[in-house]
Amino acid sequence: MRLSEEQVSALNAQFKGIPPEEIISWAVSHGRRAVVTTNFRPYEVAILQAVTEVQPDIPVIWCDTGYNTPNTYRHAEELIQGLQLNLRLYVPKQTTAHRDAVMGIPDIEDPRHAEFTEQVKLEPFRRAMAEHQPDVWFTNLRKGQTALRDKLDILSLDAKGILKVSPFYHWSDAQLDVYLKERGLPNEHKYFDPTKVLENRECGLHT
Repeated sequence: MRLSEEQVSALNAQFKGIPPEEIISWAVSHGRRAVVTTNFRPYEVAILQAVTEVQPDIPVIWCDTGYNTPNTYRHAEELIQGLQLNLRLYVPKQTTAHRDAVMGIPDIEDPRHAEFTEQVKLEPFRRAMAEHQPDVWFTNLRKGQTALRDKLDILSLDAKGILKVSPFYHWSDAQLDVYLKERGLPNEHKYFDPTKVLENRECGLHT
């Protein structure tokens, strides 16, 4: 599926207010190879449940930095088992212990922070996308998370022309709380991303 920017803009106007399941069904039916990425951060369960309802065997790409909280790892295991996720795990080529010994987690102002982000997140992500070659990429990006994400929409095209689909883009935390409660889905808020430092900073995957 190869859409123009004009087609994407028209579809975004059409999809605003449409249930996420309908958006997901449209994207799956119009694409050839769909994936969903996750880091098991708060509210990720919404996109995972919604996408697997439509395509149970969709590859679920998790680029684990190795620095998640124990709560996140337990939450991930709960969702992997509970939703029967077709998980595809990608990890850095260097162990966390090795990196901690020679670099640690550099401060945002430290010139080594870019290399740290490359090692723990960007390189594993590129490896995952190269192996799966998706034309549809489901994410749980939402408006209000970062300045960059405020410029996106339900549908957007990445630099390689992959259609990025964020069915919950216009949803607030309060709306998602209701969504999860209605479906009896767990959530977990003790999450840490070593590459972002600040909650409203981009991690690099979507730039």
